[in-house]
Amino acid sequence: MTPKIAGIAVAAAIAFAVGCAGSGGVSGLPPINSGGSTPTPVPTGKVALNDLGAGTYLGFEGGLYPNGANNPPPAQDTAGMSHAAAVRPLDASGNPSASGKIVLLSIGMSNTTDEWCGGGDAAPCVASTFTALAQSGGLNKALVIADGALGGQAAPSWLNPFSPPAPCLSPQVDGYCTNYDRVANVVLPPLGVTEKQVQVIWLKEADENPTISLPSSSADAYTLEANLGHIVRAAKQRYPDLRMIFLSSRTYGGYATTSLNPEPYAYESAFAVKWLIQAQINQMQNGTVDPIAGDLNYNNGTAPWLGWAAYLWANGTTARSDGLIWCNGQAGPPCNGEQDYQSDGTHPLNPVGTAKVGDQLLNFFKTSPYTASWFL
Repeated sequence: MTPKIAGIAVAAAIAFAVGCAGSGGVSGLPPINSGGSTPTPVPTGKVALNDLGAGTYLGFEGGLYPNGANNPPPAQDTAGMSHAAAVRPLDASGNPSASGKIVLLSIGMSNTTDEWCGGGDAAPCVASTFTALAQSGGLNKALVIADGALGGQAAPSWLNPFSPPAPCLSPQVDGYCTNYDRVANVVLPPLGVTEKQVQVIWLKEADENPTISLPSSSADAYTLEANLGHIVRAAKQRYPDLRMIFLSSRTYGGYATTSLNPEPYAYESAFAVKWLIQAQINQMQNGTVDPIAGDLNYNNGTAPWLGWAAYLWANGTTARSDGLIWCNGQAGPPCNGEQDYQSDGTHPLNPVGTAKVGDQLLNFFKTSPYTASWFL
């Protein structure tokens, strides 16, 4: 069985297990070196995807986008600009209004809410988080930043967009059958906004306690890709005016003291994001639905436009090309005692760890051509 066929077989099993409506399921193994150039050999150690470029990790090409690139290809770029231009203030019913709002919502797990607002429903957000940093000034007055993420809500808990008939088919969350119900009833009302004003999402997710790494055709990276595909379709169903989803993968997991999401899974989660976005790019180019990621058509209302937000992984104290490192209290350079993680080595610690992510996200939303027009 070839790796491609093996990946599709795994996809079918995952799609059956998820049991979620839609054409989703999971994508065959992404092509290695799809750009046609000779891959650059790299050590077996991990290199940040934005630095890996056309190099490979266990045979899988780097870069955030196809062909080792860190920017979308022309067609995805054009579509992204078009979707960005369509983000505009809406009233509570989703109609264009000069006095309306643009909701930027986070979806995800504990790390997501820790970094976005501070890990709880209480306002205001923790000062070192993205939301607090963003609200310090310069934002579009119509923009409302909402934290829909919640601790313990890994990728499988975001698959169902609507409450099924009783009993719930997904875990109860704060008394609500789905996370989307919780967001609608707990998160958005205090901010004075509705689901019909949600137009942009930051999505950062993972699957708990992964056990199979790449290059296995059963690797957890494929399971995550499948789940992300279901989530972006569920979000589009729940939020009819959703235009864009920006994704990030995990930060460095080499300091983890639990099995929740250590290395190499934290690193490999970026391949799930890369393959999901690549699946949309390929589908819009040639019409072929990826068997793992599922249908991601943004022209018929199935999915929003997808792109990377800030890429957050760096190999511990080995600096990325932009200088990003992750520290865990090491004495001497380059950390000099800096503590970025909580005691589990997985969740970011206030104020330094959360601020690192917050700064990366704020720089992205302020400078990306797909966000600056409605963010600032």
